[in-house]
Amino acid sequence: MLANLTTPLIGIVSTTAIGRLGVPALLGGVAMASVIFDCLFWLFGFLRFSTVAFTAQSLGAGEVEELPAHFARGLILAAVTGAALILLQVPLGALLLEAMGGSRDVTAAARTYFAIRIWSAPLALGNYVVLGWLVGLARARLALLVQIAINLVSTAATALFVLALDFGIAGAALAAVIAEACGLLLGILIAQRLLQGRFFVPAKRLFDREKLVRMLGVNRDIMIRTAALIGALLFFTAQGARAGDVTLAANSVLNNFLLISAFFLDGLANAAQQLCGQAFGARDRNGFATATRLVVLWGFVFAVAVMVVVALCGPVMIDMMSASPEVRQTARDFLIFVIASPVLAVLAFAFDGVYIGATWARDMRNLMLVSLAIFLAAWLALRGFGNAGLWGALLAFYAARGGLEAARYPALLKASFVPNS
Repeated sequence: MLANLTTPLIGIVSTTAIGRLGVPALLGGVAMASVIFDCLFWLFGFLRFSTVAFTAQSLGAGEVEELPAHFARGLILAAVTGAALILLQVPLGALLLEAMGGSRDVTAAARTYFAIRIWSAPLALGNYVVLGWLVGLARARLALLVQIAINLVSTAATALFVLALDFGIAGAALAAVIAEACGLLLGILIAQRLLQGRFFVPAKRLFDREKLVRMLGVNRDIMIRTAALIGALLFFTAQGARAGDVTLAANSVLNNFLLISAFFLDGLANAAQQLCGQAFGARDRNGFATATRLVVLWGFVFAVAVMVVVALCGPVMIDMMSASPEVRQTARDFLIFVIASPVLAVLAFAFDGVYIGATWARDMRNLMLVSLAIFLAAWLALRGFGNAGLWGALLAFYAARGGLEAARYPALLKASFVPNS
């Protein structure tokens, strides 16, 4: 949980630093670009998810020789994917920024941020692999160490470039690139130490056809699932942008609360990925079912705790993230939706972890597509209520994801663990 909670801090630090300048267009620009990168990089979140699942399953099955292979395959795929994003940065940036529909000033600021931070793509995706591999090995403390290092560097560099040297939005982007590079270097050094001389993987094992086909199939389904999730979040942000700079900036501030809540609860999903993955690899049905029950139970406990913290601290944190009176007031007006979100979303996070640990990727993909359709239908029904209707549709999306996965779970459990297996 702690490791996951630090994940969105690069965007939050950038938003806070730019927000202190008191210019809504700049805050909207870094918020828009941060959302683009959160979504763009998270489209390839399968690098982390599949690495967790395959590593944990190999650990449970006693396939120790596969552990360095999972790490190496992930890093190769991250490097290739990141390089492709850099090569495509001009048309990609134009397409995404245009789709967001921000004002001219907001879009100009976002374009500056995008042009610099896109160079962190191979580094950020490599860090997904590092974190997934460490979580898959049940080395959560080391994952936390890597995340802390990334965010300490990000915070220090952002303070230096934005607040001290007055580099503005370009300084925030440069700080993110440096932080990701430091994190990946630390992660590789940790992996070398854990593997104790087994870091090198023979080409025959690394490019094993059966393993590659399975990995690519699971990654494909997770990517489609993630694309549907990203589509919903981008649609949410774009509709906020069309409501004006103040609404966009206020929603971006509130989105930071959602990110904190989501990554906090997703810590339980990470635990489910590791525990369920290990039990799945060992063919331990009781262990798998017990892990699922515990994740769901504690998910609700922590969701209530998050609700209380947001309700008590939300107004103060809003003031910290923005110096604009208009943005502050608008964010307070819609804070109630953020307060309600953890309990409605908790089943989605819990069962995402269970499904990933068991590599039930196809079912997770299909249920996410149904949830996306529910989100769009809810928005159409509620759009007359403006920004409140948009937030209501987002909450319906959260509830649909978790409810559908919970309903499908018993059948998948029965099919995956036949008697005497």
